[in-house]
Amino acid sequence: MFGSKKFGKVKNKGDIIFNSRFLKNLTTLERSEFLQYCHRRKYKENEHIYYQGDPGTGMYFIEEGKVELIVEPEPGAEDEAQSCTIESPESFGALSIGYELRRISSAKCLTDCVLMGFFKPDFETLKKRHPSIAVKFMETLAMISMKQLEIVTKELKKVSSAEHAFSLQFKTYLNKENENTL
Repeated sequence: MFGSKKFGKVKNKGDIIFNSRFLKNLTTLERSEFLQYCHRRKYKENEHIYYQGDPGTGMYFIEEGKVELIVEPEPGAEDEAQSCTIESPESFGALSIGYELRRISSAKCLTDCVLMGFFKPDFETLKKRHPSIAVKFMETLAMISMKQLEIVTKELKKVSSAEHAFSLQFKTYLNKENENTL
């Protein structure tokens, strides 16, 4: 029936389906359907998946291994690089699907990794074939974006002022240069 290697792949995919925080608002059937659009990729220890500043082309679910997300300081800044380590069933890079954003961090494998990649063309296909799953996916992205905005605004208020934090939001929204992205 299933060899042990094939069973391991099915089990790992099942872990993503049942334990991914990113997919939690999808039903089990919708999660399974969503993962049909993902592509399994293998990376070696210390291999970069992408670099800070690269165009965002897709997101990844960690099936096996550990990934470090690294934010390097601007050239000449005295800040230190910041990083965090994530592992299965976490995902990363999701905002690149719904938005035209450059990568805000580099992603590097700390161990040999197996990742499930979900890319912009996959999302376009998902929208055509399963629009309700695509809508739920975008709702999750919006929720993540709003939570991040809330956290960043609170932190900005601590180091500057509430007026400055909110004026940046308003200026960004009202800026005529941003009209094409809104």
